[in-house]
Amino acid sequence: MNIAIDGPAGAGKSTIAKKLAKEMGFIYVDTGAMYRAMALYVLERNMDPSQEAAVCEACDAVDISIRHQNGEQQVLLNGENVTGKIRSEEVGKTASCISAYANIRKKLVLLQQKLAADEDVIMDGRDIGTCVLPYAEVKIYLTASVTARAGRRYDELREKGQMCDLKEIQKDMEDRDYRDMHRKESPLKQAEDAVLVDSSDLTVEQVIREIQKICQERQ
Repeated sequence: MNIAIDGPAGAGKSTIAKKLAKEMGFIYVDTGAMYRAMALYVLERNMDPSQEAAVCEACDAVDISIRHQNGEQQVLLNGENVTGKIRSEEVGKTASCISAYANIRKKLVLLQQKLAADEDVIMDGRDIGTCVLPYAEVKIYLTASVTARAGRRYDELREKGQMCDLKEIQKDMEDRDYRDMHRKESPLKQAEDAVLVDSSDLTVEQVIREIQKICQERQ
């Protein structure tokens, strides 16, 4: 069984999908982490992410894989575990930029589809229900107001001891939403058969219960 969860940045997709996978005994696949790993590769080599041809050419030499250790997803970039390196705001911005490139998406989508064909998976991202897993049994479009999403990201960064500005985070999210929704390749949108879940005023547990209810209905 495949469960696809799509939605904008900061909606809680990864948190929800990870907890839901553990409760249901599914494999969790964070597709955004794969794009972040590619973005990290670009940044570590001081490449300009806006130069599509150069980025896509470099992509040919990159190997990104996912493993699960003690129930936790680990992201490997050319054999190196980069799980702890890919969550910065800079990496996120770069990932949003290069994820619009067709060759980058093609390479990573093939890996994502192979994972889903072999296992019961919960996969989250921007185009899972529309492009990566169009035949998923359950599709969720998880969203929240930009104010709620920015507040969550602000709290998350402050808990990690990082200095940040709430207004700047909100502006970055608005910009990222625009890029994700207007890119030529696989834009962010709600699949026709996806169920909309707004998490603005819901706790993590309430969202999980709502999605489990949807899964039961679809089964």
